[in-house]
Amino acid sequence: MAEIAARELEAQAADGHRWRLLARIPPGPRASLLWLPAMGVAARHYLPFAEALAARGVAVFVHEWRGHGSSGLRADRRHDWGYRELLELDLPASEALVARAVPGVPRIAGGHSLGGQLACCRRALAPDAAQALWLVGSGAPYWRAFPPRTRWWLPLAYRLLRWLAERNGALPGRRIGFGGREARGLIRDWSRSGLTGRYAAAGLRRDLEAALAEVATPVHAVVLAQDWLAPESSLRFLLAKLPRAPQRVDALDAAALGAHADHYAWMRRPQAVAERLLHPLD
Repeated sequence: MAEIAARELEAQAADGHRWRLLARIPPGPRASLLWLPAMGVAARHYLPFAEALAARGVAVFVHEWRGHGSSGLRADRRHDWGYRELLELDLPASEALVARAVPGVPRIAGGHSLGGQLACCRRALAPDAAQALWLVGSGAPYWRAFPPRTRWWLPLAYRLLRWLAERNGALPGRRIGFGGREARGLIRDWSRSGLTGRYAAAGLRRDLEAALAEVATPVHAVVLAQDWLAPESSLRFLLAKLPRAPQRVDALDAAALGAHADHYAWMRRPQAVAERLLHPLD
């Protein structure tokens, strides 16, 4: 059996931002996947997941968010960005690299947590970006979409995190135990969706909510049984924004995963998630 190729592809956005796209490419891949990380998580942490899928015939390319990992930028008072830069500048560059690396195969886009949300938003803006969407541990952050034990304090948390980002020039995520060092604009866009339930991006001309409603791409989502950061109710709220898209939701518990079924543990033991996502292709 031929070996899986491990590659790092140099990417550059139209505004000069540079990063490396991490790839695991099997011989003769049957599909490609552009995977978007969770907020504050570097691309390298998804390599076990990429390798699990590549062993099953899918070429995986893990995107790097601005400000993290191999990105040439770090958020501070002089460097700021939000959803618009991620959706209109960075993701098109990664998509172009994927198309050149493995032409002529079905293209899947997906992500974890915020990555899953932005995969849906990107597909809404660019109908040719993918023929399928995969989500893991993802859901809209809208506070009303969470269970009662959680939702009561979320509006305060969203306002506090935005205030911290504005005051410090960037969110000091590592210090407070949530996210990474996140740009002020990104936290503004994210907290807005958490408070209002609507997706929008400062400077973006398109109406994201209207664009999401037109998406007809099939969506396969995996929800983790003990994931309080992305419970099934928040996933269902996100999927309701895609009424035209065929949808499948699978729930995995600790017994199925072989690990705690929370927001992050699956990344270290991703085989069950990979197998469940691939099931419709088999």
